[in-house]
Amino acid sequence: MSLWTLQKPWQFRQVYRDGEKIDCKYAILFYYRTGDSTDGPFFGFVASKRIGNAVKRNRAKRLLRQVAADLLPRVKHRDLWIVLVARSGITELKTQQLADEIVERLENQ
Repeated sequence: MSLWTLQKPWQFRQVYRDGEKIDCKYAILFYYRTGDSTDGPFFGFVASKRIGNAVKRNRAKRLLRQVAADLLPRVKHRDLWIVLVARSGITELKTQQLADEIVERLENQ
């Protein structure tokens, strides 16, 4: 199953402004319930220049995409917009380590 992605800047702003936030050590997860029953959930991925050069930012986004793909079957609500933001140190992790951390934080919510 492929990931649906957020494309427009206003979508990211709405998730940041109106959504909920979950802090992890290596990532921040924002989510927003749209109320529409869509084909979702829709994902967005962010890695700022604080992460490092372009190679590190792209690796961070690849890790976040893989984690989102792993989370997709577990998401029950189809009306979610989810934005995953990379934090420093993320490029040193394996995908499974990052996924375990995010799943643990989600289960504790």
